[in-house]
Amino acid sequence: MHTFPDRASGAAKDVFSYLLMIGTLYVSVVSFLTLLFQYINVKFPDVLSFSYEAATATMRNSISSLLIVWPVFLLMSWMIEKDIHQMSAKRDLWIRKWLLYLTLFIAAITIIVDLVTLTNTFLSGEVTTRFVLKVFSVLIVAVAVFAFYLWDLRRDPSTQTKNKRIAAIATSVLILLSIIGGFFLAGSPSEQRAIRLDNQRTADLQTIQWQIISDWTAKGKIPAKLADLNDSISGFVVPVDPVTHQQYGYNVKGELAFELCATFQTDSAISPGRKEAYLTIPTSPYGTPETLSNWDHKPGQVCFERTIDPARYPKQPAPDKGL
Repeated sequence: MHTFPDRASGAAKDVFSYLLMIGTLYVSVVSFLTLLFQYINVKFPDVLSFSYEAATATMRNSISSLLIVWPVFLLMSWMIEKDIHQMSAKRDLWIRKWLLYLTLFIAAITIIVDLVTLTNTFLSGEVTTRFVLKVFSVLIVAVAVFAFYLWDLRRDPSTQTKNKRIAAIATSVLILLSIIGGFFLAGSPSEQRAIRLDNQRTADLQTIQWQIISDWTAKGKIPAKLADLNDSISGFVVPVDPVTHQQYGYNVKGELAFELCATFQTDSAISPGRKEAYLTIPTSPYGTPETLSNWDHKPGQVCFERTIDPARYPKQPAPDKGL
């Protein structure tokens, strides 16, 4: 009777340990593959669907997961291995066998699906470098997981081996290198913040530019100052710098010309991910292709001169007072 609580406690501990180990393993594998996929996307981008901002955001999520989850996986694996060495009977625990065989099953299915996908894509003649690299990344990781846990299930626990330690060190080094690579591609946290702030400044200038054009078409003249764009009815308020909260620079250069100015922190031409030509394609506010313009900038104050083309943005006819 006195041993029952100890057995119950031991069983609960084993279930907790194996569930946490396998759960962190799955999260680590998915995060690592996701990180590799984003590296591939950046190096071999699809110009029709690629977004550098989305890729770097995914990189940050994957890196955060690996930095926290992978050490937990290593810790739980070490604790479980220590228990097995102290009590070899734990090698045959039902939770251990079920979860490890489940892992083998998932790895085997992943390998099969991966190879089927590769073969099907090859036969259809749509193989690209980006696709092949992703397929082989999944294949290598799945084969490594399958081989390691198949060996772990078959090995004699009483035999001393350094294979687990070697595998842990090698995998940790690989993950660490992938994380370091992420900082080179996505930039350090401070660099990423500076880029996001500059992106916000660019978006604010685009919004102001579009509002000035809208004001021109409605009134037939550009505003004398930015405060004239504020509209209590529509609720529009001229945005300000996200850091200093000061108004952006604005100068009227002529009847149809004006310039907008902002102080930037980064060089858009050499910021992480801006080295490819497709990433410097200017954006347009509110999805209006007519207002495409160049927003490339250097660090410091930069002014963007704009001239309204009346043929492209005609003034709205004045309302008929007789009505």
